[in-house]
Amino acid sequence: MPSAPPRPAGHGTAAGFTLLELLVALSVLGMLLVGLAQGMRLGLRAWEAQERMLSRQGDLVAVDRALRRLVEQMHPGSEARPARLVGGAGGMAFVTELPMAAGALPTRRAEVALLVASGRLVLRWTPRLHARSAAPPSVTETELLRGIERLELAYLHPGTAAGGGVWVSAWEEPTLPALLRIRLVFPPGDPRRWPDILAAPRAERPEE
Repeated sequence: MPSAPPRPAGHGTAAGFTLLELLVALSVLGMLLVGLAQGMRLGLRAWEAQERMLSRQGDLVAVDRALRRLVEQMHPGSEARPARLVGGAGGMAFVTELPMAAGALPTRRAEVALLVASGRLVLRWTPRLHARSAAPPSVTETELLRGIERLELAYLHPGTAAGGGVWVSAWEEPTLPALLRIRLVFPPGDPRRWPDILAAPRAERPEE
């Protein structure tokens, strides 16, 4: 009886992938791609949230500096013209020096009002001109910050030599307070937080 022909080498071993193996590999690859895409989306969302938070913190830093400067440059008045600061718990009006960027105006001295209107921290100001003009200067409103629930102000009364100062919620004295405290209160759920702003008005009276 003739012998069977020899079997080719490698017969019985896998020479390639079967259809089932390809389907399994494609399924695994698909799950990996889905996981990578979800991870990328989460990473982008976290990055965008961080960018928004840093932007808001930057806005708060700028507002902090602006408010400190306005308070520090409050005009203390003179013997003939006392200081003009009328303040309450939620807003105040005073005379101050505008920043150097306002150099194009006839004068940098202005009468300003700081308050919260429609959820915005705004500064309303008019140049304080020495000479009377035919038409009163128009009021300019500058938005400092959005998303503010309220403003809480306090004024440090210097007190007497025998006793220390005391914080009050209103001010109508002919002189400036020793210190001002400005607190920005944000709506519930707003992640922004900022420490109280403490600033001292200048005490010396300039020459008129």
